[in-house]
Amino acid sequence: MTINHHPPEDFLADFATGKLDEADHLAVAVHAERCASCRRFIGALEHLAGAALEDAAPMAMKAGAFEALMAEIDEAPHATPAAVAPSAPLPDDDLPEILRRCHFGKQRRVAPGVKLQPIILPGAGKSRAFLLWSAPGTRMLEHSHTGTELTCVLKGSFSHEGGRYGPGDFDFGDGEVDHQPIVGGEEPCLCLVAMTGDLRLNGWLGRLISPFVRL
Repeated sequence: MTINHHPPEDFLADFATGKLDEADHLAVAVHAERCASCRRFIGALEHLAGAALEDAAPMAMKAGAFEALMAEIDEAPHATPAAVAPSAPLPDDDLPEILRRCHFGKQRRVAPGVKLQPIILPGAGKSRAFLLWSAPGTRMLEHSHTGTELTCVLKGSFSHEGGRYGPGDFDFGDGEVDHQPIVGGEEPCLCLVAMTGDLRLNGWLGRLISPFVRL
């Protein structure tokens, strides 16, 4: 497998230091599972962070700090996850191990030849994660984003102005990116997507159907 597209370095740094939302963290983790160069980069950052902690001068805690922290934990409301009917992931016999451990919501059709299945995450971050299955040759509408879109290709391929994206490749989109992905004609394309905000569809057709499209 040849991987040509990777997450931005600031995302890899935030992944290594635990700063990413849960959905974004999942997308980077799935890419890094297949990408040796990104694993090495993340490992180097984690090593540097560990060395910095070892070299840091210890600081004395205030009197009663531990007791106060435990009291806050005891008093914090405990969220009860909503019951979710079990659902099998979109058809695929080779999902990465990290995704096989996830819980999935109900599949739904979002456009001709395109199906979406949400991933149920316990956290309450700003981003959401889902699997996106597209039939061979599917041409998406040209769009931008009101937030960010992190896409990790699991199977198949798609292309747009930024190049061709195959298994293991990582695509980053935000409000400064306009693109029109076209799925390769050889097989369906299955992607893991982490998204904040919504799609901003371009053109008269995009503006017409935009209120009905929700990923």
